[in-house]
Amino acid sequence: MPIIPVLTGPTGTGKTELALRLGRLFPLAVVSADASMVYRGMDIGTAKPSQAQREAVKHHLIDVVWPDQRFSVSDFIHLAEEAIQETLAQGQVPLVVGGTGYYIRALSEGMHTLPEPDSEVQAELWKIVERQGIEPLLQELERASPEDAQRVQRNPRRLVRAVEVLRRTGLPPARFPKRVPRFRYRKLVLWPDWAWLEPRLELRVAGMFAQGLVQEVEGLLAAYPQMPTALQGIGYKEVAGYLRGAYGLEEARKAIIRATRAYAKRQYTWFRKEPGEVTFLPHGGDEAWPGVLGWFRQALE
Repeated sequence: MPIIPVLTGPTGTGKTELALRLGRLFPLAVVSADASMVYRGMDIGTAKPSQAQREAVKHHLIDVVWPDQRFSVSDFIHLAEEAIQETLAQGQVPLVVGGTGYYIRALSEGMHTLPEPDSEVQAELWKIVERQGIEPLLQELERASPEDAQRVQRNPRRLVRAVEVLRRTGLPPARFPKRVPRFRYRKLVLWPDWAWLEPRLELRVAGMFAQGLVQEVEGLLAAYPQMPTALQGIGYKEVAGYLRGAYGLEEARKAIIRATRAYAKRQYTWFRKEPGEVTFLPHGGDEAWPGVLGWFRQALE
């Protein structure tokens, strides 16, 4: 069985550009492991590679569903494994790239086989989130399963799903058996110092506004006025609040920076405990290129 390379790390570390550089040198196809890039129309706020970049290097699992459509981790695993198999059959190398640690962990280590979602139970839980925030549900999950509370990474959608399973079955997701992965994986985690990453995150947010993030969110809200779960992501939620008059544009920008920093810190915490065959590279961006190139060449041997 071939070992599939995985390039991951916190947001803003340059994963997309490094994968594109590899794609110019090697016959590979990128399998995206980003929970937001699956949604059509959500381009700027997700830092999605451009159409030209995707034509230069083939990408899978980008623009898969509309923002109001359901997309679960099991959907991701199914499509990712299909893309990996297709790429191998074409004589190319599948390179999994992205920062959604939950997706990468489920793909590489196996995911718990849970019962089908119950929309009525979830609807009641979403009402709690809307009225009180995520803390009550997070505390409920923490009491039952600290492992699951850590795994959801304060992501409302994952939290609601975990508590739904807990309330319906009396068992947290971690108590369910795991599905066996179809492939083996070798992971490279970009691991730059926080002092290097933090200013890049601010520049990243500024770039999104310059590219038209406000206009992108405006168009999405016109198409999806109920703001589905997909639009609760970082950048979209904050700009939506500005467009609805909750606060000014500068406050929205600051809120996005705060949320992005917090997310990056959670990613550091998550990847620090990444299981399996893992290499940590203490660089990001251009500085990481020699290490990424050497690691990828070894992965091909």
